[in-house]
Order: sequence, then structure tokens, then C-alpha cells
Amino acid sequence: MALQKDTKKEVISRFRLHELDSGSPEVQIALLTERINALTEHFKVHKKDFASRRGLLKLVGRRRKLLDYLKKSRIEKYRELLKELNLRK
Repeated sequence: MALQKDTKKEVISRFRLHELDSGSPEVQIALLTERINALTEHFKVHKKDFASRRGLLKLVGRRRKLLDYLKKSRIEKYRELLKELNLRK
């Protein structure tokens, strides 16, 4: 379930570090969070969609790895990002 182009551009512009940034960990985490939130809404309607649930778990794992990397490298940005995205911890 891909994000709409305008949603993706808005998320990238909100979390990018500089003008041409589209791949920093902050941007990747924000994009994954948007996809995870969209899939969570999808599962409220389609409870038995187990194939998509597996994809959701893979996205959550990828986001967790990026968050761990950000925590090791730049703890201040990690804390800011958690607050901004309303993630636990």
C-alpha cells in the first residue's frame, strides 16, 4: 500500500535535513510511520488480511532498525523524532 505522491512530498518536506534530502533516517522513519498508520486503518476494516499484516510487520521491523541507528548516532534527533511522530519510548 503505497503513499499518495502529495502525502509523500509533504512528509519529506517536513522531516528533511536540507533541500535535496530524501533518504536520511529521519525521512525514512517518517515515511514508514505514515505507511504503518495507513495499514493500521486498513486492518480496522479488513481483519483477515494476513498477507498485508506480514508486510506491516516487516515495515515495523525496518522502522525499528532505523530508530535504533538514529538513537546510536544522534540521540537528540531521535528524541525529537519520537515526539514529532507520537511514537512511544
